[in-house]
Amino acid sequence: MWIERRIHSHIARLASTRPATILTGARQTGKTSLLREQFPDYGFVTLDVPSEADQAQRDPDGFFLRHPAPVILDEVQHAPELFRHLKVLIDKDRAVAGRFLLTGSQKFQLMQHASESLAGRLGLVELETLSRPEIRSVNPGITLEENILRGGYPELHANPQILTRDFYSAYLASYLERDVRSLLNVSSLRDFERLIRACALRSGQLLNKSDLARDVGITPSTANQWLSVLQASNIVILLEPWFSNQTKSLVKSPKLYIADSGLLCHLAGISSESSLLASPLWGSIWETFVFSELRKQQVNRGGFWSCHFWADRSREVDFLIHHGGRFELYEAKTTARPDSGDTRTLHYLIEHLGEKNIIRAGVICRVGNPYPLGREITAWPIDDVPAAEM
Repeated sequence: MWIERRIHSHIARLASTRPATILTGARQTGKTSLLREQFPDYGFVTLDVPSEADQAQRDPDGFFLRHPAPVILDEVQHAPELFRHLKVLIDKDRAVAGRFLLTGSQKFQLMQHASESLAGRLGLVELETLSRPEIRSVNPGITLEENILRGGYPELHANPQILTRDFYSAYLASYLERDVRSLLNVSSLRDFERLIRACALRSGQLLNKSDLARDVGITPSTANQWLSVLQASNIVILLEPWFSNQTKSLVKSPKLYIADSGLLCHLAGISSESSLLASPLWGSIWETFVFSELRKQQVNRGGFWSCHFWADRSREVDFLIHHGGRFELYEAKTTARPDSGDTRTLHYLIEHLGEKNIIRAGVICRVGNPYPLGREITAWPIDDVPAAEM
């Protein structure tokens, strides 16, 4: 079953204007399938095949004779030498757009090579897992709780017979063996997996690397290095705080989130709706899910996301989207009946920033329909949150 991706039009725009476009994202988010579906007339080669990667490294001229443009080059991080040759090919006819479409799952490593060789020649897109609207396009009756538990990996919704626990167990095993071993000389994959699980238990919280390192039994410098790998492979997302230079009491540490709610629930040992709703992690899981939907909404419209949180020593607003001096403000709450207690910090921040500077403010919760919670604030169901301005 093919699931239409909402980022389709943004990729088409880049391919029509840039000589090369690179699509990054976590493994199994559908990068290869999306490009092959969207560009059926292009050639295709995956550098996951060792012999192809070897020729791309040793003999790029011969490689491109076998795979001429226009072509989709899959998992190009396996052949970093290819980027220099791509630059030469692009510069021979810089005006021709869309000749090379690239994919890669190891973002930091990939972009290091791309930025060195293809600066000014490359369009970049980051593919997220499926958003709730994309999932509902093929399964209109899926509940919020089912959606959160199953997550957004396309295979789980293209084939509903796959058991969630089987998918995520295999996903983690493959991730540890393929990505972690290739990016790091990790002495203990067991310790690395414990770090992932420790991150899951802290999703939605301020990042404290010392606490993470202590719980896993590794040094803070090792925890920092391993967290970079989790970010590079889109398992973990760090949300930075928004603050002005004049407000010195604001929190400066980022918040940590697991990128996909299904993976988060699996790591936390939550496998049913009843255990989800009874879990002490339910509030953090809901906040993680809301953050992922806001992020996907922005990425699918413009190809990137821009979001922060706001906090001082005693108050916090979960999500702040800044637009050149104007703001969208959102709190994530599990309640189906928000009240004045859920809006107190929003009211404080609206007053602090100036009401005229607020585009919209709301509590994203489990209500059935949007309704006002006072003059400036609205209760929003996750399915009806207005698209963030870009």
